[in-house]
Amino acid sequence: MKTSTSEQKVPILMYHSISSAAGARFRQFTVSPASFAEQMAFLHRQRYTPLTVTQYIQARSQGASALAERPVILTFDDGFADFFTDALPVLRQYNLTATLYITTAFVGGVSSWMRREKETARRMLNWQQVREIAAHGIECAAHTHTHPQLDTLSPRAARNEMARSKSLLEDHLGQAVRSFAYPYGYYTVRLRHAAREIGFTSACAVRHAKSSIAEDAFRLARLMVGADTDLTTFAALLADTQYALLAARSLYLRARTPAWQLVRRGSASMIRYFQGGIK
Repeated sequence: MKTSTSEQKVPILMYHSISSAAGARFRQFTVSPASFAEQMAFLHRQRYTPLTVTQYIQARSQGASALAERPVILTFDDGFADFFTDALPVLRQYNLTATLYITTAFVGGVSSWMRREKETARRMLNWQQVREIAAHGIECAAHTHTHPQLDTLSPRAARNEMARSKSLLEDHLGQAVRSFAYPYGYYTVRLRHAAREIGFTSACAVRHAKSSIAEDAFRLARLMVGADTDLTTFAALLADTQYALLAARSLYLRARTPAWQLVRRGSASMIRYFQGGIK
C-alpha cells in the first residue's frame, strides 16, 4: 500500500561530538570516528540521499514527489571542533551534506557551558573553520548564543539568544541563516512563534521519531545517534522500527540523568543559577 503524502516520514539524525574521548556524563552524546565512518558508509551503500534541513523544508513545500527516493538529514549540535577534524572528511568522502547547529558564544573557545557534564574544555570550531565548512556545502545554522534552556528565560532574553546567534553567523558567513535548533530540545509555542518572527524557516527539536513531511516546520522531530548506537540499531532507526525508536528515546533520557531532572524541576531562577547566571 502506498504511503500518503501526510504520512511520509524522513529520518533527521542528531549527532553531537564525533570523538572517542569523553567523561561518563557526556559519553552518550559522542560517536566514535570509526562508528561514524561506518554509519556514513552504510548510508552511501544503501543509496540514501542527503539533504540539509533547509533543503528538506524547501522540498516538502512542493509535496512528497519533490523528495528523493531515500532522503536522510544529518544534523550536528553545538559546533564542536571535532566536526571539522573527524566528521567533515567522512562527509566529503561520501558526498554527504549536513546541517551544523552552532552555539556562537563559544566559537573559537571551549565548551564552558557544559559544567554539569564536566566537559568544559572540549574545543569548539573557530570562525575560519566555520567558513570552510560552509564552503563545502554544509548548512551552518543557529543554536542560540550561549546554549541556555530557552523555555526558562524571559521572552525577551530567549528571543535575544536566538536572534544574536543568527546575526553573528550571517555576519561571519555572508549568507542567510534559515534553520535553528532548540538547545536540549526544549521548546514552547512561544519559542516556535519567535523563531518564525526572527526569520528562521525551520527549527529542530528531538522527539525520538522520524519527521513527517506534514509536521510543523518549527518542531521537527529528530533521532539521536549516540555512543551505544551500533550499526544494527542505526539501520533500524532509518527503517523506523519500534525497537530502534524506543532505544533512541532511552538513550537520550539516560544521557540526561541524573542531574538533568533536578535542574528541570527547579524554578527558573535556580536554572539560571546552574547555568552560571544567564539572564
